[in-house]
Amino acid sequence: MAWRLLFLAVSLLSCAVPKPVPVAPPPIVPAPAPVVAAPPVAPRPLWFDATAQPDSLLTLKRGVLRDAGVPEGDRQVFPETYSTVDGVFTFRGGPTRSGGAFGRVPRAPVALELAWTHVTSRSKAPWFGGTGWTGQPVIVRWPAVVQHSMPKLGARSRHDGLVEVIQGSLDGRVHFLDLFTGKPTRPAIVTGNPIKGSVSLDPRGYPLLFVGQGIPEKVPIGLRVYELIGHREVFFLPGADKEAPRRDWGAFDSSGLLNRATDTYVVGGENGLIYLLKLHTDFDPIALTLTVNPEVVRYRYKEASSQHFGVENSMSALGWLAFFADNGGTLQAIDLRTFEPLWAFNAGDDTDASLALDDTLDRPALFTGCEVDKTGPRGFSHLRRLDALTGAVEWTNSFECQGALTPKKIDAGLFATPAIGTGDVDDLVFFTLARCPGPDDGLVLALDKATGREVWRLALPKYAWSTPTLVKDEDGESYLLQGGIGGLLRLLHARTGREIASLKLSGDIEASPAVFDDLVVLGTRADRIHGVRIRGGR
Repeated sequence: MAWRLLFLAVSLLSCAVPKPVPVAPPPIVPAPAPVVAAPPVAPRPLWFDATAQPDSLLTLKRGVLRDAGVPEGDRQVFPETYSTVDGVFTFRGGPTRSGGAFGRVPRAPVALELAWTHVTSRSKAPWFGGTGWTGQPVIVRWPAVVQHSMPKLGARSRHDGLVEVIQGSLDGRVHFLDLFTGKPTRPAIVTGNPIKGSVSLDPRGYPLLFVGQGIPEKVPIGLRVYELIGHREVFFLPGADKEAPRRDWGAFDSSGLLNRATDTYVVGGENGLIYLLKLHTDFDPIALTLTVNPEVVRYRYKEASSQHFGVENSMSALGWLAFFADNGGTLQAIDLRTFEPLWAFNAGDDTDASLALDDTLDRPALFTGCEVDKTGPRGFSHLRRLDALTGAVEWTNSFECQGALTPKKIDAGLFATPAIGTGDVDDLVFFTLARCPGPDDGLVLALDKATGREVWRLALPKYAWSTPTLVKDEDGESYLLQGGIGGLLRLLHARTGREIASLKLSGDIEASPAVFDDLVVLGTRADRIHGVRIRGGR
C-alpha cells in the first residue's frame, strides 16, 4: 500500500512540472557587406595619346598598300613583355632594341674564356663564312611541348635542358648549335644567299624562324620564313618588290618584331618599304604541322629632301608606335594600326644603327646617331636623344670621324646600336663609334641620359661596328661586352669604363653578341661562331 502512495505522489509531482516551451532562435542578421574601394584606374600610357606633328611631315609623302584581308585598326599594340619564353628572340632582344642578354652573369666577373668554336662553311668571296654586321644569333630554351614536336632535333628532342643557338651566317646557312657545347643540334638550313643581318624567332616559342638575306648569290633575295619541324620554307617575301621605291637592292638586314597578341610581323626592307605581315599562323604540336598564310601591308614613303631609300636598322616599337630610320637619314614614327606617320626627323646622314628606346623615363625617349657617309669622308657623327612621341631633339653631342674615298669608299660614325643603361647605370647610355676620330680607331662612350654630357670614354685602337651589350651580375652590377675589328672582345665595368677582361678571337668582330646567363655567343669573319664563358671572381 505504501508503495502505491509513493507512486501516486511522484506521478502527481511530475504532472505539476510544466513542459518546456520551444523558444525560436534569434533571427540571423547578415553582417554588413564590407566597403571595397574600386581599384584605381591605371593611367593611360603616354604613347596612347600621341598625336601627329604636322610641321615635321610637310615634305613627307606616304602611301599604304594592303591586302584585302588586313583591316585598318587591327589591335596592333605590342605587349609590355615581348616573350614569356626564356631566351633572346630578335636583334637586341625585343621592341626597345636595348637588350640582347638573358639571365645574369656570375658575381664580380674577372675573365672571359673560350668555351667552344664552331666552324662554318663558306660562300663566295668576299663574304665567305662566319658572321657579319649585325649577325646576332637568337637563343632559346624551348618549351617541352615544342621541343618534342621537332623531329629534326633527333634524340635531342627529348633531352631536358636543351638551350639552342640559331645563327645566320655569311655562308648562306642557318646553323643550330647546343649553347653549352657548340655542337650542331640538327642539320643547317641552306638559304641560298649570304646572311648579314640577324635572324628572328617567334617569341611565342613556336618553331617559326624569320631569315633576312643580305647578299644575292644563288637564289632570289628576300625574307624567308621557315618552320623548324621539317625545315620547310613556308613563306618568301621577295626583296624585288614592284611596289618598292628602290628596286635594285632587295636585302633584308633588318630583324623584325612579331606581335604575339595579333600574330603579325613588322620588318623594314632595304628596298625602301616597311612591311606588316598578318601571318595566320596555324601550329599543331601534336600533328607536327605549322603553316602560315600571310597577308601583306606595305608602307611606302618619299621624303622630298632625300633621294636615298632603304631600311637597314631593326624597327623599335612602343604600344602601337613603331620607329625606324633609313639610308637618307630620315627618322619616322608611324602608327601601326593605320600606317599614318606621327613625325619625321632629318638626322643629316645615313642612319643604320637601330633606334634604342627607353620607356622607363618620364617621357619615352629614343637614342640614335648617324654615320659620316653622304657628308664624308670627314665629318661629324651626331648622337641624339629624341622625344619618342614628338621627334623633338632633347640633346645632341657630335663627334668628329673620318672615313675614306680611296681605294674604296669607307663610311664612319655610328653603326652599333646604343645600349641603354638600367638599374645601377640607369642614368647612362652607351655608344660605340667607328673610325672616330681617325680612320682606324674608335670610341666607346658613356653619356649622361639627361644631358648628353660625356661621362667616360674608352679609346679603341681599332674601330668597332659591334653593338655594346649590357649584362648584369648576380648583385645587379652592370658590365659591357664590346667586340671590335681585330677580334678583341672586351668586358668593361659599365659605371667607370674600366677594362675587366678581354679575349682575342679569330677574325674581325662585326656581329653583335647574344648572352644567355654566363655564356656569350658571337661570330667573326674568320668562318667562326664562338661560345665565350664569363667567369666570376667569387
